[in-house]
Amino acid sequence: MGEEVKVFGYWASPYSYRAELALKLKGVSYEYINEDIFGNKSDLLLKYNPVHKKVPILLHNGKSIVESVVILEYIEETWKHNLYLPQDPYDKATARFWIKFIDEKCFPTLWLAAWSPENEREKVTNEACEYMKTLESALNGKKFFGGETIGMVDIVASSVGYFIRVTQEIMGLNLLSADKFPQLFQWSEDFANCSIVKESLPPRDKLLPFVKGLIAKYQQDNAKA
Repeated sequence: MGEEVKVFGYWASPYSYRAELALKLKGVSYEYINEDIFGNKSDLLLKYNPVHKKVPILLHNGKSIVESVVILEYIEETWKHNLYLPQDPYDKATARFWIKFIDEKCFPTLWLAAWSPENEREKVTNEACEYMKTLESALNGKKFFGGETIGMVDIVASSVGYFIRVTQEIMGLNLLSADKFPQLFQWSEDFANCSIVKESLPPRDKLLPFVKGLIAKYQQDNAKA
């Protein structure tokens, strides 16, 4: 009997996407369970992630692992082929630094820049662009953050390279563009055009109206407040 590998996620979540892409890079078969995170969360979701009650969840032989970066680390350590973290201790520590930088600085600030009121947007956008400039420096002429192949930093940075680009298109913003951040923009193109990435990313024509709906609801709720 084979291994039990399941991913509880949400189709439009950049965090759920990370777990799926990592498993595909490893060539690990898995079952995907899409959760209704805006409606009724399933009993299984609440059972396997009772603390945060959110996706993604990786279920491996009955054991649950939660939080996307923790899941990525677990996948890397469990399936030791097609490695996406450097083996050198210094290079591995550097990769983990950039992962933390993306999740704690880049993505939250970019998201805030896209959704903030117009009177606050300029300040937040300037801060986001500074973070983007710093992140771009990590490429240092490489095709991917991992070098010539996709690494864990690339998987995490997809939240910036794909999901933020969709959001900025809807909002008419210029956060990540070829003229402002040429290396980072080219990286986002190269990343999204990898066949295995294309198989995993939510379809753009489906994601656009979904994000539009989220933005409209957010603006409507703010207008009532």
